[in-house]
Amino acid sequence: MAIAIIGSILFSGKAILVKLSYRYGVSSEVLLALRMILAFPLFWIVYYFSRNYEQHTKISIKDLIKLMWLGFSGYFLSSYLDFLGLSYISAGLERIVLYLTPAIVVLISYFFLHKPISRLQWISIVIGYLGVVLAFIEDLGTKGNNGWLGVGLVFASACLYANYLIFSGEMVKRIGSIRLVTYASSFSTLFGIIQITLISPNELFDQPSEVYILSMINALFCTVMPIFMIMISVKRMGSSLTAQSGILGPVSTLFMGWYFLQENISLFQICGLVLVIISVWLLMKNKPPQTPHI
Repeated sequence: MAIAIIGSILFSGKAILVKLSYRYGVSSEVLLALRMILAFPLFWIVYYFSRNYEQHTKISIKDLIKLMWLGFSGYFLSSYLDFLGLSYISAGLERIVLYLTPAIVVLISYFFLHKPISRLQWISIVIGYLGVVLAFIEDLGTKGNNGWLGVGLVFASACLYANYLIFSGEMVKRIGSIRLVTYASSFSTLFGIIQITLISPNELFDQPSEVYILSMINALFCTVMPIFMIMISVKRMGSSLTAQSGILGPVSTLFMGWYFLQENISLFQICGLVLVIISVWLLMKNKPPQTPHI
C-alpha cells in the first residue's frame, strides 16, 4: 500500500514540474523531448535487470508495429496534449480530468467494442463528469476560452491513454508489462526527437539549467519510478487496491499546486474532486481500473 501511495503521488508530481518549467519560457515540445530522452536509458536499465522475471515470447514485426502505434498514441501524443493543456489550466484541474481515464475506458469499450455498461457504471460516469464540470468552473471564470482549450487538450490526452490501456491488454499477457512499457516508451522517445528536430532542434540544448534539472526529476521520479512502483504494488496486492490508492493522486496535486505554484484551491474544485473520486470508487466496485496515466 505504501508503494502504491508513493507511486501515485509521484505520478501526480509531473504536472507540478511541467508548470514550474513553463516559468522559464520552455516550450511543450522541448519539455516532452527532454522527459522521454532522459527516461529512455532508465527504462532499458530496468528492463535489462528484470528480463529474467518476465515471459520471453518472441516479438514479431506485427508486434513491433503495434508497439510503435501504442508508443505514438498512448505515450507521445497523449503526453504532448497533456503538456499543452497544462499551459492553459491549473495542475489540480489537469489531474482531475485525467482521473476520468477509467470512465473513458468504459465508454470506449461500450461504443467501439460493444461491451455492456451496468447501471452502476452509468451512474459513476455521470457523477465523474459532473465533478469535472464543477472543478472546471473556477478556471473558466478566470481563463475563459483558454480554460476550455486546456480542458479539451487534457481530455483528449486521457482518451488516447484510455485507448492505449484497452488495446495493450492482450500484448501485456504475451510479452510482459515491462517489455511493453520499455518498447512503447522507446518509440515515444523517437517521435519526440523527430518532433523537436523538425520544429527547433537548437532549443533542446539552449535551456536554463533549471529546466534540465526539472526534466531529470520528471523522468526519474515522475515517470520511470512510479510506473514500476505501481507494477510492484499490483503484483503484491492486486489492481483494485492499487487503484484505490491512486485516489490520493489528484488530492496531492491540488495541494502541491497550492504549495509550489500558489494555485488557489476553490470550493468548486474540492466538490468536483470529491465527485470524481466517488465516480472512480463506484467503477472499482464494478471493474478494477487500469494502470494510471503517465
